[in-house]
Amino acid sequence: MRDIGLEYLRRILVAPVYDVAVETSLTACTKLSAKLGNDIYLKREDQQPVHSFKLRGAYNKLAQLPKEQSQFGVIAASAGNHAQGLALAAKKLGIKATIVMPITTPDIKVDNVRRFGAEVRLVGKSFNEAQQASIEFAEQENKTIIHPFDDPDVIAGQGTVAKELMQQLPNADVVFIPVGGGGLLAGMAVYLKQLSPTTKVIGVEAEDSACLAAAMKAGKPVDLDHVGLFADGVAVKRIGTNTFSLIKHFCDDVITVSSDEICASIKDIFEQTRVIAEPAGALSLAGLLKYCQTSAGNEKLAAVLSGANMNFHSLRYVSERCELGEQKEAVLSVVIPEEKGSFRRFCQALNGKAITEFNYRYADQTQAHIFVGVRLTEGKAELEQLIADLSAQNYQVSDFTDNELAKLHVRYMIGGQATAPQNERLFSFEFPEYPGALEKFLDALGELWNISLFHYRNHGAAFGQVLAGIEVNSDNQLAFFRHLKDLGFNYKEETDNPAYQAFLSK
Repeated sequence: MRDIGLEYLRRILVAPVYDVAVETSLTACTKLSAKLGNDIYLKREDQQPVHSFKLRGAYNKLAQLPKEQSQFGVIAASAGNHAQGLALAAKKLGIKATIVMPITTPDIKVDNVRRFGAEVRLVGKSFNEAQQASIEFAEQENKTIIHPFDDPDVIAGQGTVAKELMQQLPNADVVFIPVGGGGLLAGMAVYLKQLSPTTKVIGVEAEDSACLAAAMKAGKPVDLDHVGLFADGVAVKRIGTNTFSLIKHFCDDVITVSSDEICASIKDIFEQTRVIAEPAGALSLAGLLKYCQTSAGNEKLAAVLSGANMNFHSLRYVSERCELGEQKEAVLSVVIPEEKGSFRRFCQALNGKAITEFNYRYADQTQAHIFVGVRLTEGKAELEQLIADLSAQNYQVSDFTDNELAKLHVRYMIGGQATAPQNERLFSFEFPEYPGALEKFLDALGELWNISLFHYRNHGAAFGQVLAGIEVNSDNQLAFFRHLKDLGFNYKEETDNPAYQAFLSK
């Protein structure tokens, strides 16, 4: 492995990325540093011409292409930063680039790729369909496929981020690097550990797209059954073969973080830099903040702000969830007596804590369920004390702060429980977002089963989130689940979820 490491070191040192990329700055996060007792820095890859590090790897790959390959052009399937990086790199080198994108891709990303001079072909409703189409186009038109991460030249190009970081912060104690397919982590880790062996290198993954953690456990790359879509820049089902080979030798650890923790980091980055990072771009800072919860302090910590191509419509979701990620808000279900003055007494029981949200629905003549948001100042310990205090006053309390169904759907649709038994079963679904997608989803669900509850809310993402209650009798449930399987949508049964049972089920 030493020889391979040295070869990558050579590739990184001679990579001609600065023909098109820029050396990005290292920003000291003074506010976070003072709060957490560490010196915290952000490596600002949002400053690249395409607002992402992906330009480095794409350009380095194209610069190495033999003329007999480049004359036919290059192609890639991407709905994100790889597309823009490849488009600009190809324009700089005079190579024709074709980008295959799903029809669900936001217009801003399509327009940006076209602005950089690439041809865009919109094919399929998912990345997998676009990727398959790109393979077919490559074979038909003799184009070279440019992989977004699992290619030695791409890895070396991304490794130039580490070269700059070592010049800017040569005595870094820990460096946090986001992980999707692993190109950035592999390239940076192989450089950092050879030049500064005492520097810890930690990869950071979204907990619902943790393909590296799965590979570490299995000892080899494996496919995830499903990946989350919020941090779409790192939503990869399988770590790269080349990248994993490097990561397992040169990376010290991997941390996973939740969507709420990513949202909190987006807010922290904005408050420090006035830059709105995309979810994948804020991933490494979320890992850094999690590390600080148990570290000794007084260390120099650097996180890579890997991109800032945020879909503006996603900001609503980020704003709603960031305080949960910072542990500054709790979401509770509380049963109160159905009698005069009970609301006021409950507010008094909160002992002056600010209420951020209050939803109430009459349950019966003796009790009512309330869905309440409470602002916190001291995090989890304060929440635990609040629940203990309320329980001591004979309130039945359920903590829904980590209940995704409650946060994504129930808080927006507390309209009462079903009036009569309906054999209702609850399911959450994901489906590709594009014009007419919701109508087609309903058509696909069919008319064989009655929909008794439905909630959909657009978050500006490539996939929509639906909560549906469906009447399923015991004699037709086998046919129902076969139908769900045939539809091909990702789904999860939520019938036993306590948030549903408390507010929406009889």
